Amino acid sequence: MKQIEQGIYFEDSYSGVTVGAVVASHGIIFIDAPLRNEDARTWRSALINLATNTNRILVNLDHHPDRTLGARAFETTIVAHQKTANVFRNLPSVFKGQVIDSGAEWEFSDDVVGARWAAPDITFTDQLFFHWGLPLVQLEHHPGPSSGSIWAIMPEMKVVFVGDTILPNQPPFLAAADLEAWIQSLDVLISSYKDYSIVSGRGGLVDIKGVREQRKYLNKILRSLIRLAEKDALAEETEALIPKLLDFPDLTSDRLEHYFQRLRHGLYHYYSLHYRPLELSNED
Repeated sequence: MKQIEQGIYFEDSYSGVTVGAVVASHGIIFIDAPLRNEDARTWRSALINLATNTNRILVNLDHHPDRTLGARAFETTIVAHQKTANVFRNLPSVFKGQVIDSGAEWEFSDDVVGARWAAPDITFTDQLFFHWGLPLVQLEHHPGPSSGSIWAIMPEMKVVFVGDTILPNQPPFLAAADLEAWIQSLDVLISSYKDYSIVSGRGGLVDIKGVREQRKYLNKILRSLIRLAEKDALAEETEALIPKLLDFPDLTSDRLEHYFQRLRHGLYHYYSLHYRPLELSNED
């Protein structure tokens, strides 16, 4: 567990995503859930021991299984964006792991198949504020990684949890993304959060240089996809883009195939949805 400011913590050692928590005088606000139930229970217990109040709530920064499959283990109210809740309405009650080879972290954990989803109990559209004593926690809609992506902001402490808006040294998840909206969200980070501690949902603290690098990388993907669309290329041709998109300085051999598959899955579905939707509907 790492402390950023008084009462604000994150942990990046669990399977799935980097999780956070705010320990306020009126209770604990958990930010995302570890993937595995035992990790979720361990994280919950560690924070409860720091709190003086038993109230708690869990915030899901988007709907990705890596950050939501462990939510039920918190046994508490869940808050998310309305569009994230809409995704859960179309899911079966039990996670069956139908979408494999998407490059997600849950694919390394066979025991999560069969887990029961925990859908959000409270939703919002633009902003939601928690006045649970200092620090104030503000949830704000910033689409890009998904239509329901949100940030958890502590303005007095100058800390912001941004989920998958930033993914340092790894490719993004593109299947449910909107690249133009994502780039606009990064512009907001660059212009308005320069002096904040920025916490990535997959890697912990990042600086403003990392935000600019993420923006540059997404622009590279977007331009490449537009060029393919101008040539009326098939969705299968997006795979040829992958070698140039896997140029990460810290990429290890054990992650190469996993990240290759993440891009193959994401590029194919993004391109199909945004540039060849008729073909995608014919597949269905």
